[in-house]
Amino acid sequence: MFGIGGGELFFILLIVLMLFGSDKIPDIARALGKGMAQLKNATNEIKSEIQKGSQDAGLDMNSLTGGVSEEIAKAKEGISKMVNPVENINLEVQNPIEQVKEDIENISGPIKRQM
Repeated sequence: MFGIGGGELFFILLIVLMLFGSDKIPDIARALGKGMAQLKNATNEIKSEIQKGSQDAGLDMNSLTGGVSEEIAKAKEGISKMVNPVENINLEVQNPIEQVKEDIENISGPIKRQM
Protein backbone atom coordinates (compact mmCIF):
# COMPACT_ATOMS: atom_id res chain seq x y z
CA MET A 1 0.00 0.00 0.00
CA PHE A 2 1.88 3.08 -1.28
CA GLY A 3 5.22 1.44 -0.49
CA ILE A 4 4.56 1.52 3.26
CA GLY A 5 5.38 -1.58 5.27
CA GLY A 6 3.56 -2.95 8.29
CA GLY A 7 5.97 -1.46 10.82
CA GLU A 8 5.85 1.96 9.19
CA LEU A 9 2.06 1.90 9.11
CA PHE A 10 1.95 0.95 12.79
CA PHE A 11 4.32 3.83 13.63
CA ILE A 12 2.17 6.31 11.67
CA LEU A 13 -0.99 5.08 13.45
CA LEU A 14 0.77 5.44 16.80
CA ILE A 15 1.77 9.04 16.03
CA VAL A 16 -1.78 9.87 14.86
CA LEU A 17 -3.16 8.36 18.06
CA MET A 18 -0.80 10.43 20.17
CA LEU A 19 -1.54 13.68 18.28
CA PHE A 20 -5.33 13.49 18.05
CA GLY A 21 -6.33 11.13 20.85
CA SER A 22 -8.58 8.11 20.66
CA ASP A 23 -11.82 10.12 20.73
CA LYS A 24 -11.00 12.15 17.58
CA ILE A 25 -9.76 9.30 15.35
CA PRO A 26 -13.24 7.99 14.38
CA ASP A 27 -14.29 11.52 13.38
CA ILE A 28 -11.15 11.94 11.28
CA ALA A 29 -11.66 8.55 9.62
CA ARG A 30 -15.31 9.40 8.89
CA ALA A 31 -14.30 12.73 7.33
CA LEU A 32 -11.63 11.04 5.21
CA GLY A 33 -14.17 8.46 4.04
CA LYS A 34 -16.64 11.16 3.05
CA GLY A 35 -13.92 13.05 1.21
CA MET A 36 -12.87 9.95 -0.73
CA ALA A 37 -16.50 9.23 -1.65
CA GLN A 38 -16.98 12.80 -2.89
CA LEU A 39 -13.80 12.54 -4.95
CA LYS A 40 -14.97 9.25 -6.48
CA ASN A 41 -18.39 10.71 -7.31
CA ALA A 42 -16.78 13.77 -8.89
CA THR A 43 -14.55 11.66 -11.13
CA ASN A 44 -17.51 9.49 -12.16
CA GLU A 45 -19.50 12.62 -13.05
CA ILE A 46 -16.61 13.96 -15.12
CA LYS A 47 -16.33 10.63 -16.97
CA SER A 48 -20.05 10.58 -17.71
CA GLU A 49 -19.97 14.19 -18.95
CA ILE A 50 -17.09 13.36 -21.29
CA GLN A 51 -18.96 10.32 -22.63
CA LYS A 52 -22.17 12.34 -23.12
CA GLY A 53 -20.26 15.09 -24.89
CA SER A 54 -18.54 12.63 -27.20
CA GLN A 55 -21.83 10.91 -28.02
CA ASP A 56 -23.46 14.27 -28.77
CA ALA A 57 -20.56 15.08 -31.09
CA GLY A 58 -21.05 11.76 -32.88
CA LEU A 59 -17.93 10.04 -31.51
CA ASP A 60 -18.04 6.54 -30.14
CA MET A 61 -15.45 6.22 -27.37
CA ASN A 62 -15.53 2.42 -27.48
CA SER A 63 -14.59 2.33 -31.16
CA LEU A 64 -11.79 4.84 -30.55
CA THR A 65 -10.27 2.84 -27.73
CA GLY A 66 -10.86 -0.43 -29.59
CA GLY A 67 -8.80 0.83 -32.51
CA VAL A 68 -5.96 1.75 -30.17
CA SER A 69 -6.13 -1.67 -28.52
CA GLU A 70 -5.92 -3.40 -31.89
CA GLU A 71 -2.89 -1.33 -32.88
CA ILE A 72 -1.19 -2.15 -29.58
CA ALA A 73 -1.87 -5.86 -30.15
CA LYS A 74 -0.38 -5.63 -33.66
CA ALA A 75 2.69 -3.87 -32.29
CA LYS A 76 3.17 -6.52 -29.60
CA GLU A 77 2.85 -9.27 -32.19
CA GLY A 78 5.42 -7.59 -34.44
CA ILE A 79 7.86 -7.13 -31.57
CA SER A 80 7.48 -10.75 -30.45
CA LYS A 81 8.19 -11.92 -34.01
CA MET A 82 11.35 -9.82 -34.07
CA VAL A 83 12.51 -10.95 -30.65
CA ASN A 84 11.66 -14.65 -31.04
CA PRO A 85 12.07 -15.48 -34.74
CA VAL A 86 12.55 -19.20 -34.04
CA GLU A 87 9.19 -19.48 -32.27
CA ASN A 88 7.42 -17.80 -35.17
CA ILE A 89 8.44 -20.20 -37.93
CA ASN A 90 5.94 -20.26 -40.74
CA LEU A 91 3.42 -23.12 -40.47
CA GLU A 92 4.25 -24.16 -44.03
CA VAL A 93 7.69 -25.20 -42.78
CA GLN A 94 6.61 -26.43 -39.38
CA ASN A 95 3.87 -28.81 -40.55
CA PRO A 96 6.12 -30.90 -42.85
CA ILE A 97 8.67 -31.20 -40.03
CA GLU A 98 5.97 -32.52 -37.70
CA GLN A 99 4.83 -34.96 -40.39
CA VAL A 100 8.39 -36.31 -40.81
CA LYS A 101 8.69 -36.73 -37.03
CA GLU A 102 5.48 -38.74 -36.97
CA ASP A 103 6.64 -40.89 -39.88
CA ILE A 104 9.94 -41.65 -38.12
CA GLU A 105 8.07 -42.56 -34.92
CA ASN A 106 5.73 -44.83 -36.88
CA ILE A 107 8.62 -46.57 -38.61
CA SER A 108 10.88 -46.89 -35.57
CA GLY A 109 8.06 -47.80 -33.17
CA PRO A 110 8.03 -51.54 -33.95
CA ILE A 111 11.84 -51.61 -33.94
CA LYS A 112 12.02 -50.06 -30.49
CA ARG A 113 9.47 -52.50 -29.13
CA GLN A 114 11.48 -55.53 -30.30
CA MET A 115 14.62 -54.46 -28.46
